[in-house]
Amino acid sequence: QVQLEESGGGLVQAGGSLRLSCTFSGRPLGTPVMGWFRQAPGKEREFVSTINWSDSFTNYADSVKGRFAISRDNAGNTAFLEMNSLKPEDTADYFCAVSFYGPYESTLAGDPRAFDYWGQGTQVTVSS
Repeated sequence: QVQLEESGGGLVQAGGSLRLSCTFSGRPLGTPVMGWFRQAPGKEREFVSTINWSDSFTNYADSVKGRFAISRDNAGNTAFLEMNSLKPEDTADYFCAVSFYGPYESTLAGDPRAFDYWGQGTQVTVSS
């Protein structure tokens, strides 16, 4: 059973930074794609960023491009989301997810239906 645990959320002023972490355990065979998604109150869950574990290829939503950076540790099972220049509209619950079974194009593009396991989420609040 694969489990994911997020950490690093909190309250920050606009223009500030936060770093989210997501560690997964119980990894089956295969090369995963890990993603970050977010859901604001009253809105649907949306794609933020993805990273391919084998070559660290990344993808970002236009709304966060240039401000957020996804990365992974080379030795373990942890992905990070560095969030800079935060805006009030970034306020949401942030979820990490992992896909082991693809399809690759859908996972890297951030289609939530292609992800197999999800964390419980961590709250990010950006005050104006």
